[in-house]
Amino acid sequence: MSKVFVNIGLSLDGYMVPEGMTIENWDKPEYKNWGAKWGALMGWIFNLQYFRENLKLGQGGETGPVNDMLRNTTERIGANIMGKGMFDLGERMWPEDAPFHNPVYVLTHEKREPWVRPGGTTFYFINEGPKRAIELARESAGSRDIRIAGGANVIQQYLSMGVIDELEIALAPVLFGGGTRLFENLREPGSQFRIDKVFDGPAATHLRYVRK
Repeated sequence: MSKVFVNIGLSLDGYMVPEGMTIENWDKPEYKNWGAKWGALMGWIFNLQYFRENLKLGQGGETGPVNDMLRNTTERIGANIMGKGMFDLGERMWPEDAPFHNPVYVLTHEKREPWVRPGGTTFYFINEGPKRAIELARESAGSRDIRIAGGANVIQQYLSMGVIDELEIALAPVLFGGGTRLFENLREPGSQFRIDKVFDGPAATHLRYVRK
């Protein structure tokens, strides 16, 4: 049976995204330049060889254990689940060949026909809630795994449901001071985790937890 896992970046003070992270707020001073904060959070990934290959950014890039980890994580995915907020931001920022290459189930109240993109990515808009989304993701993924991509609220819902088997967190040494925290609003979690692996990179510490 396929596994359900989370793979995200996290600031040192526990935030997934900085305050005001929308396209409209890109340069507004009251949101303290969220683009620069998010770039610092995810800077570890931009020069990796596999990331550059996957997004068709050109040849070259860093190799090694972190690059191999990213490759293994990406290639195990058979389906993604995300929230409408993450989709709305990505719809305007992702390239035409969106960087998923498999089905993506978007939790939303909006009714919308599937959105087919080049390269094997199709976005499906699910109005029936997280349980239905994961049922559909399991059907699509087959023996491959399901990634809960975000945002934080969606991850919290699946943690509270007790269905997440693994947490992969890239902990970056940056402080946001505000934004959306990963572990807020949890009900009593249905699962407990143990440390499985730790990779030290120059711009993030990569932590992998598996369900006990």
